[in-house]
Amino acid sequence: MSDVNERNKKIIEEFRANRGKVGGYFEGKTLLLLHTKGAKSRQERINPLACIKDGNRLAVIASKGGAPTHPDWYYNMIANPLVTVEVGTEKFQAQATVAEESERTRLYDKMVEVMPGFDDYRHNTTRVIPVIVLTPVK
Repeated sequence: MSDVNERNKKIIEEFRANRGKVGGYFEGKTLLLLHTKGAKSRQERINPLACIKDGNRLAVIASKGGAPTHPDWYYNMIANPLVTVEVGTEKFQAQATVAEESERTRLYDKMVEVMPGFDDYRHNTTRVIPVIVLTPVK
């Protein structure tokens, strides 16, 4: 198992054991668990992600720490946009969409206010980092 997968597994376990709260880098921040289906494998994947609220929606950033490529979960979400989200003790389905400008920039800037490290990510890459809006499905 890779270091990233092992770290994510520990965060997921801590999230579930503490009703959505975790320590470390995410302490005091809103975190969600994004369940996607693999674009090719169709197997469930779970990724812990920082998020912000935007009305009744949530937004996450496909930053991959400013890497030159999008994270794998982004491609899974594009292929299968109906996702499952865990926030706190709540679990629900959501429709994932990629935010268009100027909403993308507004939401990205809102994330930077909460977690300034995201500002570094956008300066560390030449790609436009996508913002994903998660709208609950009733």
